[in-house]
Amino acid sequence: MSAVRTVLDDVAPGDLGVCDAHDHLFLTSPRLAGQELRSLPAARAELEAFRRQGGGTVVQWTPYGMGRRAADLPALSRATGVHVVAATGLHQDVHYDDETLAGLRGRLAEVFVAELTEGIGNSGVRAGLIKVAGGFHTLDAHARRTMAAAAEAHHATGAPVAVHLELGTGALDVLDLLCDTSGVPPHRVILGHLNRSPDPVTHRQIARTGCYLAFDGPSRAHHATDWRMPDAVRALADAGHGDRLLLGGDTTTASARSVDGGPGMPYLLRRVAPRLALAVGDGLVRRMLTENPGRAFAVDWS
Repeated sequence: MSAVRTVLDDVAPGDLGVCDAHDHLFLTSPRLAGQELRSLPAARAELEAFRRQGGGTVVQWTPYGMGRRAADLPALSRATGVHVVAATGLHQDVHYDDETLAGLRGRLAEVFVAELTEGIGNSGVRAGLIKVAGGFHTLDAHARRTMAAAAEAHHATGAPVAVHLELGTGALDVLDLLCDTSGVPPHRVILGHLNRSPDPVTHRQIARTGCYLAFDGPSRAHHATDWRMPDAVRALADAGHGDRLLLGGDTTTASARSVDGGPGMPYLLRRVAPRLALAVGDGLVRRMLTENPGRAFAVDWS
């Protein structure tokens, strides 16, 4: 049977509850100096705040080499009662030093498969998805290598491939590479940050393939997200793609956490979901938070 691989166990899709389909409890990068997500107490407080708003599952898209703290995730999940899904994969090369990338050369797919099936490092925690990333309107050599490895790992395990689209761009090129060239079924691909590029024509093009479209990272001061998202979601739902839409918070900096004065994970359920329901109805929003992520992340694990 299909199951979502959480940090504690494989869980039936219907048992996820309300799901934040893209977020971060821990995250470090040279590009986030001084804003890293490293605090264990803050991560627990954020999960507890999400739980109080009715949250049941958080999918952490933090990939290899970016401070996932996989060994700490099971205890957090148990303490808060929130399912947590961990990621393997690799972000853009700017998030890594040359030594790290050199150490992975030629064995990316092997690492991804091991983290999905055996565990991340010595933690015993298995990842439940593969996270990769494109660039702004382009796929550089690093992105192409990483996505090819992700496709290989998908074929070995069935795991979904979640894609950071830089400012929401490059979706068609990603699908060409992952699906047309590498044979990943479109329904196993999750495209993130589509709210950052509110192009209804491209949204419909990619939705027709059968991939999942994630609208994540609300309330960013430098992104036109919240006020445009309801129209984008309504257009896709009216075109018959409501079963392929996901919602996420994508908290990437310490100052963005609710426990540090930002909107954080609770904002997704406290403000975004009710606002979206005014445009598309409670039923669709509920599906975006429960049924859709259950299908998107469930796998017949090899």
